[in-house]
Amino acid sequence: MNIRNLATGLKYCGVAFGKKQTYYVFESGKAYMVMSASRSKRASGYFNLVNRDAVNRIRKTYAGRQDVTAKQLATRSRGAGVRDALQALNVLYVLVATGAAKRDDRFQDQRLHFNILPR
Repeated sequence: MNIRNLATGLKYCGVAFGKKQTYYVFESGKAYMVMSASRSKRASGYFNLVNRDAVNRIRKTYAGRQDVTAKQLATRSRGAGVRDALQALNVLYVLVATGAAKRDDRFQDQRLHFNILPR
């Protein structure tokens, strides 16, 4: 992974809100970068890389589906390039930030639920 290549020409896509955190999504040539500030450490934060192909495949496969969780997505989408629930959640955050999905707040459990919009 070459950070210099990934950070070149970053373009802001949008924001996604989790239960306790706000995630900012940026786009580069080959990947999306999901960034958040640390809640406990000043002047620090986290970033996760999300493959552009994985986002496109998930959007195409799940278009029009409602009540999608990161755990479901991780279990069913290993072939689409999603390895685990954290990566699946970051894919969902990218879809929200780009306007391809919305967070569904009708459910009051621990998990986040998403509705992926039709194409």
